[in-house]
Amino acid sequence: MSAAAPQSELRLVVLGRTEPGQSPAGWSILGLQDSEQGPDQAESQECKHRGEAADRQLVVVSGPAWFSSGCSPEDRRKHISSFISLSSPGPHAFLLCVPVNQPTDGEDKALDALTKLFGPSVLSRHTIVLFTHTEELEEDEQLDEYLATWRKDLQELVDRCAEKRQGERDAVQELLEKVEQMVKESETRHLSCPLYDEAEERVRERQVEVLRRRRAEEQASPTDSQPEEDVTEEELESVRDEAERSAGVLDLDLGDIFLSTSGLWEKLRDWLKWLPQLVRREALLGALVGLFMGGPFGGMLGATVGSVATEVGRRKTQKTK
Repeated sequence: MSAAAPQSELRLVVLGRTEPGQSPAGWSILGLQDSEQGPDQAESQECKHRGEAADRQLVVVSGPAWFSSGCSPEDRRKHISSFISLSSPGPHAFLLCVPVNQPTDGEDKALDALTKLFGPSVLSRHTIVLFTHTEELEEDEQLDEYLATWRKDLQELVDRCAEKRQGERDAVQELLEKVEQMVKESETRHLSCPLYDEAEERVRERQVEVLRRRRAEEQASPTDSQPEEDVTEEELESVRDEAERSAGVLDLDLGDIFLSTSGLWEKLRDWLKWLPQLVRREALLGALVGLFMGGPFGGMLGATVGSVATEVGRRKTQKTK
């Protein structure tokens, strides 16, 4: 097997939506804005970033929102297989990034899929709900109060993860300490399951194949002439990134998790659940317009509607004073 990662290194898989032209969800929170892959690439494929935050070495894997209603079954299998290979032999934590200012779009099914793939303990032992866009909250409003009063749908996500949640306003130090605490409380140092064992075995095989191919190219000799015993751990690690990206699509059993409803009706259902929030915060009305209009024009029109609604609400408030 490949050399073990240092104890101080934390492997995190960030699950969340990536807005056009922006870095993957959670990167800015972790201070990982810079990457070899830009935001445009991250919108369509998984990316892996090594960096340091709060005096800790991090490996952060992020990619498209494979759990959203707009992802096809084929792409979903590819994205899940990719993040598993990139985070092999197993992550210390999944960070499910959820915007507090929008309706959910498959985040509950993401938790269903994690449970189906990695076992029931993955949510309580290895998953944290990380709320983004918390600047949309009122200045003196606490996240717990907001969830309990206005967003019971989001509170349900937190409940499924054994009350493990984090707000964007909180410090990175606090988030990573929470991850480390989860690691201490779990039975294993990182998530370990048959699916990750299979992924690690595939990565190992690909490492050897890559090294043999390179040696054959350098020495102009048949690939089979290089026995596996000659492969050192240092050589294996030098080609691990390439091996992870070429490990192939895993045989995933997701059951009927993503077959219950069609995309548009699913979004409409989530919007209806979220309707009380629109009544409370007029500025977010524009998001509803943008959803159904679609495209750049829909986004601009939605922003305009939201601004007008905010101004009307402000004037009404002033008149009542």
